[in-house]
Amino acid sequence: MRSPLAGTLQSLSVRNFRLFAAGQLVSVAGTWMMVVAQDWLVLFLTGDSGTALGVVTALQFAPLLLLTLYAGGLADRHDKRRLLMAANLVSGVLALLLGVLVLTGAAGLWHVCLFALALGIVNAVEVPTRMSFVSELVGADLLPNASALSAAYFNVARVAGPALAGLLIGWFGTATVMLLNAVSYLATVAALRAMRPGELHRSKRRPARAPVMDGVRHMATRRDLLLPMVLVAVVGMLGFNFQLTLPLLAKTEFHADAAAFGLLTTAFAAGSLLAAFVTTRRRGRPAAGVVIGSALAAGILQCAAGLAPTYAWAAVLLLCTGFGSLYFAQAANHRIQLGTDPAYRGRVMALYTLVFQGTTPLGALLIGALSERYGARAGLLAGGGATLLAALAVLAAHLRTGGHRPGASSVPYAREDPHAIDPHLTRRNTP
Repeated sequence: MRSPLAGTLQSLSVRNFRLFAAGQLVSVAGTWMMVVAQDWLVLFLTGDSGTALGVVTALQFAPLLLLTLYAGGLADRHDKRRLLMAANLVSGVLALLLGVLVLTGAAGLWHVCLFALALGIVNAVEVPTRMSFVSELVGADLLPNASALSAAYFNVARVAGPALAGLLIGWFGTATVMLLNAVSYLATVAALRAMRPGELHRSKRRPARAPVMDGVRHMATRRDLLLPMVLVAVVGMLGFNFQLTLPLLAKTEFHADAAAFGLLTTAFAAGSLLAAFVTTRRRGRPAAGVVIGSALAAGILQCAAGLAPTYAWAAVLLLCTGFGSLYFAQAANHRIQLGTDPAYRGRVMALYTLVFQGTTPLGALLIGALSERYGARAGLLAGGGATLLAALAVLAAHLRTGGHRPGASSVPYAREDPHAIDPHLTRRNTP
């Protein structure tokens, strides 16, 4: 009998995925070190301005709003492995240049804004390509496990990166962290080069053209994709602004130093990591009720974190919030990705990236201004409240349709998870 651990790590039996996971672990740790360093630098340059931090965050995510759908077409038409190598090399050069500016004392706020915008342009291509590339690494049957393991190594890096960054900033300053991040991108590039292209699960042919609107129409005609996508859009815009709210909470509410801020971020990431390991046991497409229920839980927990009376309570509640938030994100991702025709997967996942991350500029500006006027707690409460309201609205829409399929076009492309049957449904097929 196979051990539970073997089931959890099943995707790591695939050589290409092992290489990818190892490279990403190093690279993503560097990225999270960079997030802490960049946020700390912005607060240092602006005298703890929440608005300035919101502007930098908005600039970094704005290209996702403008370019991601086009990038999804690129991912469907071209070699995803080569696209990812190019994106990581460019990101490394950008981190290197900003690190040199900070090291020489020449960096100003406008430099940080410019590099945040440039990195956002690269991410607009890299994110949907990476998300759809996972299915090529392991195939449809292992996709839920591989996706959950991807979230696991992402959050291992998210735990280690901020904690290490807090220490390094205190010892050596933000420039050192940025330069280390630049080097970390080479790990992903090396892993991608070492893969065996012949073992990738690619479509037999790529479309010569991949019109963006074809992917949008595919999603719009599928209620089982549309409802979770609407929920992801609202939660992504208003509920997932932790990059903005956590540094403000640490510095303005609890008067913490860089190391203590890193620990708060680590607590949030540790909860996310636990959720990632829990979802590795998923073996099929989650039901709609799982997506909606996890969104309700995530909203409640974020509101509770916003009301935390002490630093210790904030750390505990942020750990719980991290768990709820990642569990929701994974459930929504799996429901959308496993229900999508593989011919449209790059474009649909680009749309997912657009609504989940591309709407962040709007949310960051709003939450940043709200936090500056009413305090960091207001930002967390607003995000949690918006998540709750969105989940309730989607639940009402789901129940109004009775959970039935709108038509034959909604047949999923991966089997339903037998352990995630929606209690509101009266038959096996989900909406």
